[in-house]
Amino acid sequence: MNNAAPESELNARDQLIEAASQIMRDGDQVDLSLSELSLRSGLNSALVKYYFGNKQGLMLALLERDMRNIVNSLDALLAKDLPPDEKLRVHIRAVIGTYFRFPYLNRLLMRMVRDAAPEVSRKIADDYLVPISNAYERLIEEGVQKGLFRPIDAGLFYFTVTGAADRFFSARLVLHHCFGQSEMTEQMRDDYADHTLDIIMPGLLVNPGSA
Repeated sequence: MNNAAPESELNARDQLIEAASQIMRDGDQVDLSLSELSLRSGLNSALVKYYFGNKQGLMLALLERDMRNIVNSLDALLAKDLPPDEKLRVHIRAVIGTYFRFPYLNRLLMRMVRDAAPEVSRKIADDYLVPISNAYERLIEEGVQKGLFRPIDAGLFYFTVTGAADRFFSARLVLHHCFGQSEMTEQMRDDYADHTLDIIMPGLLVNPGSA
């Protein structure tokens, strides 16, 4: 028996998730109203209860979509036949690219971990945060064994990378009021990725001149 949902249902569910993402991107926020969601998606807000149970369920589904991409891409990168320092450069650029597209992501993650029931918070950690930290541990260990990296704490490294990526793209109003920059551009994304690598890699490499 085929238990898959009809294509129209899958499309409606995905439309609600994407509309929520757009609202939070455009408003630089980690919350939304169901009326705004209905207006943006063109769908009845009652579908939120049907597909997700409640608004928190929608937020969890959005988090799943965005964080799953990070975990999957990191797993795929680790499997590639590349030097560990090159893998790390590719990954850090990818993380910055993700936060450029979804500047709300880390704030949403922290909100869900803080506000959700303990078992949901634990699942978020087990599904996303622990795998990323474990991947960093493997990558750093590989670099240490090859004589490329200094031994550093993978958990602290997670906060370094995430903090660097999140802070810049969640500070749109600061950029506007302090520096007169009203929009994040792809050139700013690329320049910030170069800058971040210039800061992080020399602190990790045994031979910083190779950064």
